[in-house]
Amino acid sequence: MKVLKGILNESKQYYMNIEKEIKVKLSKLPKGNIKKRKINGKIYFYLQERQNSKIIHKYLGKSYPEKIAKEIEEREKLKKELKEELKKVKEALKILNKTEGKKSVRNHKKNT
Repeated sequence: MKVLKGILNESKQYYMNIEKEIKVKLSKLPKGNIKKRKINGKIYFYLQERQNSKIIHKYLGKSYPEKIAKEIEEREKLKKELKEELKKVKEALKILNKTEGKKSVRNHKKNT
């Protein structure tokens, strides 16, 4: 049982480290979407993002911002990855909690 508990604890730590790495990467990438606006017949690009309950538009320029678009795409991939990793962490914790519960029940039966 100790071996299983050790393995589960290592897995938990592994997933928590991955979660932390992904969150650091996410914090460095831009949030939001690129929006195109036509003003007086000219095209302008803006980064649209939500800050609390407000929607903020930041001017990006007259040409499509390829670099920011790639960063936003990378952010979306990382968000999906983080969601999957969190799911694995929760499953590992659930198993760990179950094994700890069974151990305490067995110890209780031995002592009575």
